[in-house]
Amino acid sequence: MSDPVPSLALSASPPRPRRRALTGVAAVALLAAVGTAVWWFGYARSVEHTDNAYVQAPVVQVSSQVAGTVVAILADDTDFVRSGQTLVRLDPTDARLALSQAEAQLGQAVREVRQLFGGNAALQSQVAARQADLARARSELARASDDAQRRTSLNASGMVGQEELNHARTLVETARSNVAAAEAAVQVAREQLAANLTLTDGTTLAAHPRVEQAAARFREAWIAWKRTETPAPLDGHVARRSVQVGQRLSAGQALLSLVALREAWVDANFKESQIERMRIGQPVALWADVYGKSVEYHGTVAGLAAGTGAAFSLLPAQNATGNWIKVVQRVPVRITLDPKELEAHPLRVGLSMQVAVDVSRQDGAVLAKEPRAAAVTSTDVYDRLGSEAQTEAHRVMAVQAAQRALTGH
Repeated sequence: MSDPVPSLALSASPPRPRRRALTGVAAVALLAAVGTAVWWFGYARSVEHTDNAYVQAPVVQVSSQVAGTVVAILADDTDFVRSGQTLVRLDPTDARLALSQAEAQLGQAVREVRQLFGGNAALQSQVAARQADLARARSELARASDDAQRRTSLNASGMVGQEELNHARTLVETARSNVAAAEAAVQVAREQLAANLTLTDGTTLAAHPRVEQAAARFREAWIAWKRTETPAPLDGHVARRSVQVGQRLSAGQALLSLVALREAWVDANFKESQIERMRIGQPVALWADVYGKSVEYHGTVAGLAAGTGAAFSLLPAQNATGNWIKVVQRVPVRITLDPKELEAHPLRVGLSMQVAVDVSRQDGAVLAKEPRAAAVTSTDVYDRLGSEAQTEAHRVMAVQAAQRALTGH
């Protein structure tokens, strides 16, 4: 019989192919572990991901500034419009009538004030004439007094009769009355001049209160006429148009919405456990589901919300009452996008985004600490109406003043 021990020892050792397989599996596992460690410490540890992110953009509701009937609609849904472009036109008949009336009132005010300024010169001439009359009256009084004094001396010597002396004395009294009347006329003329000067002193034709009041009414009527055409306050795409031709509108009634897609941003809702290392100014990589991974956007963390999304919801959770189940909250993080990338690959409001924030940089602030230095957005569309109305009012005043100068009325 053969010895069984060597055969048992031979069967206990694994076959060579199996050993190679186990070695390969161990090598793969080791490489995977090393790769995972490298990926974690080199990338994943410094990046926070979320797919709970959506595109936002300024959505401006355009309303009618005056009441009226719609006669034309110049922009429809999906149209792109420029700032200042007319969107809706109202019937301008009533506004034009009010403007014509205001223009006539302004012209009348200019003419009346011109008459006041012209009256100053006339009253000054009148004062000068009354002063000249007073001077003549005083000269007559002096002459009559001298004549009466001579006749008094002559009457004492018997050279002049009493009747002639009485006549001379009567002339003196008459001259004195004339001087008193002339002095009163001078005083009346001066008071008339002073009264007229109080209406014009320290002012000009354009700055006179009566003209300014009429000019303000004219500007109001002119702006109301211009507002029958509703302009676009900014560049954007039209959405949710609700106005129709023939519709009677009231002031403040919504007409349509404008979406400024060129100013889009992303609101990424991160879990509260993800924002510990998040700072303002950190770089962000984003992908839109509409384009897939082939298009990558680059953005920056602009700010973190002051509260969770649930805190500002219409019906916030009341965790202090009833049974309570912990729910991980999410904090909205605003991310600005590169305008050039937005122009190359436009986004729409509400699109889903995938967001990866590089949190390796820790030099930024957690929350904004200083007020914003400039306006978030602004428009000069409505400011232009005021300056244009002022220019038009000056034109009307200049025309009326020129007519007054030419005609002399």
